[in-house]
Amino acid sequence: MVDWYGLIIPSVYLVVLIGSLVTFSSLYRKRKIAKAASLEPWFPPHLQRNIYLSLLHLEPESQDKKPPQVPESVLKAALLRRATVDIHRLLEIRNSKQAITTLLQRGSVGDDLWQRYQRADQEINEELRDVVNEANAFAPNWGQILFQTANEMAQNALLRQKVEEIQSQVQSEREWWDKKRATTREEFLKEIEGSPQPQKTGVSGEKGGSEDDAVLVEAGVSAANSKNSTKKKKGKK
Repeated sequence: MVDWYGLIIPSVYLVVLIGSLVTFSSLYRKRKIAKAASLEPWFPPHLQRNIYLSLLHLEPESQDKKPPQVPESVLKAALLRRATVDIHRLLEIRNSKQAITTLLQRGSVGDDLWQRYQRADQEINEELRDVVNEANAFAPNWGQILFQTANEMAQNALLRQKVEEIQSQVQSEREWWDKKRATTREEFLKEIEGSPQPQKTGVSGEKGGSEDDAVLVEAGVSAANSKNSTKKKKGKK
């Protein structure tokens, strides 16, 4: 005969164990979801997406009126702006991945930052798929062309931002250079004024001595010429 009393105890043990595991797993998932929701988002609210969705789902002013029809060109322009913002966010996510991974391996950052990054990565991937589906709803295979155009717009925006930053620093750099040049000039003038001046008496004495030597040389030459002339006269006689 089957010992039912002996089977009850293992069965109760299994039921309690499975129930405990299910309860623990449920509580752990809820706590993890609540903690992830309480974390600060990686990016600010997506304004361009909200504008596009608002244009796409405009409600009528009253129940009797029909909802206003937004032109398709306006919706496409709003979707393009949304894709441009997504390109900026995707570039930021990709550029930050290596640095965050290195810091996490070294223990310089906590798990909260890594969870924020993973959630942002997942959200941007879902956002890109949503944009592609919205673009293909307007025209077949328009999603690829849309992101190519958005990428060009994003690159032009970054280039324009760098040019504006350089131009904003021109005035300060020019003021610094003018100040540096004035300081260098003052220091150079001070060095010239502090250097010893050459004595004028020595220069005049040297000039006088050279003139006297020239007179003596000329006198010696004239005396030698007179002697030679007298010797020639005596030889003729």
